[in-house]
Amino acid sequence: MASAGAAADQRGAADGRVGLLSPTETIWLDPGPVASLDLIHGVGRKASTPGSAGRFTFAGEDDSATSPKFDVTDETGVVWKVKLGDEAKAETAATRFLWAAGYLVDEVHYLETITVTDLPELKRGREFVVPGGIVQGARLERRRPTDTRVGEWDWFDNPFVGTKELNGLRVMMSLLNSWDLKQDNNAIYAIGGQRQYVVSDLGGTFGRTGDALTRTKGAPKDYDESKFIAKIMPDAIDFVLHSRPHFLGVVDVANYRERTKMEQITRDIPRADVRWLARRLSKLTSAQIRDGFRAAGFSGADLETLSRVMRRRIAELGAL
Repeated sequence: MASAGAAADQRGAADGRVGLLSPTETIWLDPGPVASLDLIHGVGRKASTPGSAGRFTFAGEDDSATSPKFDVTDETGVVWKVKLGDEAKAETAATRFLWAAGYLVDEVHYLETITVTDLPELKRGREFVVPGGIVQGARLERRRPTDTRVGEWDWFDNPFVGTKELNGLRVMMSLLNSWDLKQDNNAIYAIGGQRQYVVSDLGGTFGRTGDALTRTKGAPKDYDESKFIAKIMPDAIDFVLHSRPHFLGVVDVANYRERTKMEQITRDIPRADVRWLARRLSKLTSAQIRDGFRAAGFSGADLETLSRVMRRRIAELGAL
């Protein structure tokens, strides 16, 4: 990525939009006073959370995704996309902290068990199902109307390059140890005459960044042991993101180039924009941070580890 500071200067000279968002395009919306945010329910608020009974009807399997996925309909007719496996908890927690920071996210919830009527034998994820249609460890994402997704966006070429909002999002990716920053994981949604830019897949978080042999997700110990800040410069900060493939992966040239370029996303971030984000995150209470992870099904030692590391990393940002 080109120097973020230089990009900001160029955009400022051209149109004065640095740090500002277009009324028709946005990547950041203030959800309200940080200390009052409910990280248990997140962007969906309590009213739209899937019913406590956890009863759903099967609506179709998605056998093309990386993780096991299928659709269900709840008792009110809302369609939810269920994801199973080691991304379920991590993704739910990631949406809570991105939302608290002001970023647009999909509505996601985690339920330890759900009961699914008419559930067939799944092609993938059968290990998470027990007799009676009971599914364990389910992340539920509210399905948006299919016509609202109008495209994808590129970290290096989008309307927000050089703004504090995009730079803050770049910091958030390192804060969460998000390593799967491919373009097809970034969605543009058309909602109410506005184009909303969203990181739409956050399953590769809260573990260790790295190549295909070393990276993890939803692994609190790995998250704890990971380095966060790579380099402190007078006017900019480099944050850690390892995504370059193992040298044997060079045979897939396109993937090697994409993953190597990805490491630039969290580098050369203006110090002023880091401080802007840090001021917001520093208002999160210890109870809210714990709630963000509890909402994702983490408990016991894992909950304590993740909460401690998140508090530590926010403090590191505040000290820059």
